Amino acid sequence: MRCSKCRKEAVIWQRYSGLHLCRDHFIADLEAKAKREIRKHRWVQSGDTIAVALSGGKDSGALLHFLARTFGERRDVTLLALTVDEGIAGYRDPNVAREIAESHGVPWHCVSFAEMLGTTTDRIVERKGDTRSCTYCGVLRRHCLNAAARDLGATRLAVGMNLDDEAQSVLMNVLRGDATRLLSSQSPMTGVVPRIKPFAMVPEREVALYAHLTLAHFEEGACPYSSTALRGDVRTLLNDYALRHPAARFALKNLGEELAGVCGTAGELLKICDVCGEPYAGEECRSCQVLREALEG
Repeated sequence: MRCSKCRKEAVIWQRYSGLHLCRDHFIADLEAKAKREIRKHRWVQSGDTIAVALSGGKDSGALLHFLARTFGERRDVTLLALTVDEGIAGYRDPNVAREIAESHGVPWHCVSFAEMLGTTTDRIVERKGDTRSCTYCGVLRRHCLNAAARDLGATRLAVGMNLDDEAQSVLMNVLRGDATRLLSSQSPMTGVVPRIKPFAMVPEREVALYAHLTLAHFEEGACPYSSTALRGDVRTLLNDYALRHPAARFALKNLGEELAGVCGTAGELLKICDVCGEPYAGEECRSCQVLREALEG
């Protein structure tokens, strides 16, 4: 097929737009979506230090490439890459993330569950099994990312969540009946580095293609513990539905934003945990609660 814009050979067909796009027009289209999302939320300001959560996979690698391409020459914006080693044998070699960061001239920093929490995901699974491994790992990974980004002086934490991730999260909250998460709106909180998601309106398959076209290499393996996660079931369900209704992911993502904007509740006042030093809401620090549960025999 030929590109709808210039008649060169197309590399992708966007079912939701009806367009065939060549390499150059596809890259321009994706980057325009990401820039529009940044402008919409005013995510990047002069003087910002942006820590990019870099796992070494396609989403985070593509995000680092985009941010380096967009802001790398600006003297008033600083980029750094931050990798968290969860301690999963045979998964996510930190050296891949380091090589991606170095190839883009971005300083690289790595922290690990072992050094920050005294355990690893593998050890947690040995004790508790893999039924809730994604819950434990997700909470603890967010804890480590926030603490490390804050210690590095970051004013923004960029994560590679794409449109599929956003739509899946909304649908998961609906299926769980989790009104708190569904209606919560992101607002500045002391001690929490604000997250930005430039790829939030870009479908996963387009982020993957962008990574293949712009990166020399990246990690492609799936986490060995992900098979038990609810997200996997929701991904399958949503992918099947979106084959017949291409705009479904956009609709879910927009629904989540609309609900948070109209019905959203202000976040609870945060306290500082006496044990780990991280901010938390509610009765107990979620990170410490999860870590305690994970380490129980």
